[in-house]
Amino acid sequence: MDSMYKGILKKWNEDKGFGFISPENGNKDVFIHISALKKMSRRPIVGDVVFYQIHTDNDGKNRAVNVKIEGVATIKPRVKRKNTARSNSKLFPFVVVILVGLFVYNLNSSNELTKENRLSVVARLPVIFTPETSVNYKCDGRQHCSQMNSRDEAKFFIRNCPNTKMDGDNDGIPCENDSRF
Repeated sequence: MDSMYKGILKKWNEDKGFGFISPENGNKDVFIHISALKKMSRRPIVGDVVFYQIHTDNDGKNRAVNVKIEGVATIKPRVKRKNTARSNSKLFPFVVVILVGLFVYNLNSSNELTKENRLSVVARLPVIFTPETSVNYKCDGRQHCSQMNSRDEAKFFIRNCPNTKMDGDNDGIPCENDSRF
């Protein structure tokens, strides 16, 4: 199969993608399939001078392989590249989640964030009150646990009233050491 032969494309059926080569040496016509021309930059035309190798099938029939059309450029095989845009698009949601998590962590652990700033952030969040807590409590200047009548009242005060001094460790739970609650 290593020998190269020369011939002329004698017949070509474009619809079916095959034809026959008339060998230069006058031997019997050789079958050619479009798959043998996969490196060519154009489809074959009857009358083209072609160079080819012969492969004998299991049934003893010859066919042309590795066919080149004289004067027609060959196409270099494309190197498959990894689609980095697609890879990055899969990674993007994870990066966003990590960045948001870091932002929230830094916001909560920052020493520069004062209690007043935290309260203003908390005050902007929606707070759901039961009817009795929203009706019974109002900011009246009280700041300490000793001035509260219940833990619910203390929670209302640290969420809604400025300058309270009931959450020493700033974890959102007031009066943790008060045994009355």
